[in-house]
Amino acid sequence: MKNNLKVLRAEKDWSQADLADKLNVSRQTINAIETGKYDPSLPLAFDIAKLFGKKIEEIFTPDKT
Repeated sequence: MKNNLKVLRAEKDWSQADLADKLNVSRQTINAIETGKYDPSLPLAFDIAKLFGKKIEEIFTPDKT
């Protein structure tokens, strides 16, 4: 799944660690989501969307297959 989490995080001037703290996950989890190595659980995706004031589909988009 593609995402624009890195861009949104940069707009807030947050490090991966800052975002991880706000979401109660590890920095490694944020890195894995940003690089597309890990798709977040639905509850985590909702938390991310809420934190940025966006809809899930504004942050995450399915890969074209």
